[in-house]
Amino acid sequence: MPPNPKTGWIEPLSALLPHAVTYDVPLNEISAWKVGGRAAAIFRPRNIAELSQLRRWLEGHHQPHIVIGATTNLLFADAGLEVPCIQIGAPFDQITVTGQRITVEAGAWVPALARRAMQAGLEGIAHTAGIPGTLGGLVCMNGGSQRHGIGEVIESVQSVDRAGQIHQRSGAECDFRYRHSIFQDNDELVVQATLALRPAPDRAALRREMLDILISRSRKFPRKLPNCGSVFISDPATYAAHGPPGAIIEKLGFKGRCIGGAEVSPRHANFIVNKGGATAQDILCLIGEITRAAQRELAAPLRAEVRYVAPDGSIRPASEVV
Repeated sequence: MPPNPKTGWIEPLSALLPHAVTYDVPLNEISAWKVGGRAAAIFRPRNIAELSQLRRWLEGHHQPHIVIGATTNLLFADAGLEVPCIQIGAPFDQITVTGQRITVEAGAWVPALARRAMQAGLEGIAHTAGIPGTLGGLVCMNGGSQRHGIGEVIESVQSVDRAGQIHQRSGAECDFRYRHSIFQDNDELVVQATLALRPAPDRAALRREMLDILISRSRKFPRKLPNCGSVFISDPATYAAHGPPGAIIEKLGFKGRCIGGAEVSPRHANFIVNKGGATAQDILCLIGEITRAAQRELAAPLRAEVRYVAPDGSIRPASEVV
């Protein structure tokens, strides 16, 4: 049987880092939403050198690919993934505290980083305590909560471009804006960041603040059913005119709305949960209905924070797919 032209990259790329590859991976087992088909192969580099090596090979062979972290803002296609997938996680997750600075690798779990800062008596990232995901994705999206973003405390970022070259930028050079950074446009991968934090005047008060955030998130947000967190971006202009996305969606009557196994959470309308057996298409249909209704009835543009991953590796905001 002739080799499949869509997956002919598997053998030569696997030879590059044989210890770092897993074949025929069910995406619904690693997806935060528990949906998606099968990935031909997933590579999990252990350090910056291995990631550079992978990207250099992929660029040299003009091979499309995608990079993922904890998948908490991704929706994988039901048809699966035909291109190479690089997943950044453990052991690419070291956290080093030096005085008031913390150097963090891209695969570090964000709540673990927030806890480490609190234990070191440093404040500035308590708002990230309940954000599920890895640092690389957080920096790329300038993620955060309570109207804050991680870019507020970033001193420098190290990244790897498509050719495997390593770049170093100051925080000011990263163009951090609300849920935006330069890394969304330049196809570089965040591999490490240094955060400049402040000594907490009262470490016990900082700990209570983080516990309050976690308790509040637990009360407001669905935690027992698979989900990707907030589906729609809380755009400042739309927020000023109509309120947060959850309030808009509830006002439009979508709270509790189901399509197949996907449901707009009765607990918080900016969450779509997998009640069991949901498909990517179920979720896309719900996102499409909400997006169209918000525009039609309120002239409120809702943009999806979650990205849809097509089988060919192309990634777009889910609201643009529908």
